[in-house]
Amino acid sequence: MSADHGTAGGGFTAIVLAAGKGTRMRSERPKVLHALAHRTMLGHVLAAVQEAGAQNLAVVVEPGRADVADEVARMAPGASTHPQAERLGTAHAVLAARAAIEGRPADVLVAFGDTPLITAETYARLRAPLREGAAVAVLAFEARDPTGYGRVLTENGRVVAIREEKDASADERAVRLSNAGLMALSGQHALSLLSRIGNDNANREYYLTDAVALAVADGLPVTVVDVAEDEALGVNDRVQLSVAEAAIQARLRRAAQLGGATLIAPETVFLSADTVLGRDVLVEPHCVFGPGVVIGDGCTIRAFSHLHDARLMAGADIGPHVRLRGGAVLEEGVHLGNFVEVKNATLHAGAKASHLTYLGDAEVGAGANIGAGTITCNYDGVSKHRTVIGAGAFIGSNSALVAPVSIGDGALVGAGSVITRDVPADALALARGRQMTREGAAKTLRQTLKAAKAAKAAKQD
Repeated sequence: MSADHGTAGGGFTAIVLAAGKGTRMRSERPKVLHALAHRTMLGHVLAAVQEAGAQNLAVVVEPGRADVADEVARMAPGASTHPQAERLGTAHAVLAARAAIEGRPADVLVAFGDTPLITAETYARLRAPLREGAAVAVLAFEARDPTGYGRVLTENGRVVAIREEKDASADERAVRLSNAGLMALSGQHALSLLSRIGNDNANREYYLTDAVALAVADGLPVTVVDVAEDEALGVNDRVQLSVAEAAIQARLRRAAQLGGATLIAPETVFLSADTVLGRDVLVEPHCVFGPGVVIGDGCTIRAFSHLHDARLMAGADIGPHVRLRGGAVLEEGVHLGNFVEVKNATLHAGAKASHLTYLGDAEVGAGANIGAGTITCNYDGVSKHRTVIGAGAFIGSNSALVAPVSIGDGALVGAGSVITRDVPADALALARGRQMTREGAAKTLRQTLKAAKAAKAAKQD
């Protein structure tokens, strides 16, 4: 066939099937919105097909699922959504997005929202045979146990059909080459093949796989693209979700290490799909990276730290047991020690808080030193307020900074202070009760208490 109609280079149309209820997940949440590495399964699929070159995306959804439509809009702005009111098989689902195919000469790639491990490279490989004249390309794997899978049937090296297990003969069931479900169809033939699929089978459903037999009957070439069985995993329950999570984490850890980060015990480190680790980053055991974390070159993340929506610039050193929450920004050389929590705060270059500190809704100047037990009192029960600590300021241990409040550059706050008013630059602020000492009073108090205890015991006797 000609190399026109979108088969030579250029983008393709991706139809993602995401209307399944996922009853085996035992959840109110749609199956495709369950997450792996803090990204929904649907999000993984949409990201991969876009990376593979999809320029037109159509997602088939359950009617009324605004949450799924919102996720599509977030992950693939411009993608269209198409409701599938009835569930009459995979071909019926694909044709729910018929409007995305009609009038477009581009190739069509069918993906599944609950098959999140398929990589962009595999999607590109699946489409590649269409550029060389194939009408249909199917993704298949050699199953360790093919039970339950549709079988890819070949004759003399050519694909002749895909047979669902319920419709397969005993000889066909012995075939281990199994259908992964995904399929690519040439733009020239896609709509014709899809429109002619019938439901003459045990389940009375319209199977996408029947496009293979139709193409063969038309004398059109059909090819198989191989994929590892583990990559083709479909997620139907929470056990399979955990298996997929482990696979995603293994990929992310490997990519981080190959990118120049050291993970001392990689199996104990959990990353998000969007985690960025710079070169020469050191991550100690048992760290968790939530969404939105960017770590600059040469940073150290010590054991048992938890980061979410945080940005660390070169050379920052945090932990162990540090918690960074939404909007935390640590500039070059910032040091946070054990049991420090930072939320919606910027610490400028060289600032440090070595232990037992909470910095929320704050700005800490370059080189400032925050003593142990210091907290910013940022919430008054109704609103959040901001604390500003100047460059080179020193905050003594066990101080409470009651926001809104500002500590000037170079100021010193004495240990144990409760600061409720602004402190000027280079000033010394003390805000604590005057110490009173009465010599011998402790001994007298103990004697009094001992006598009272004895009297009480005698009375009870």
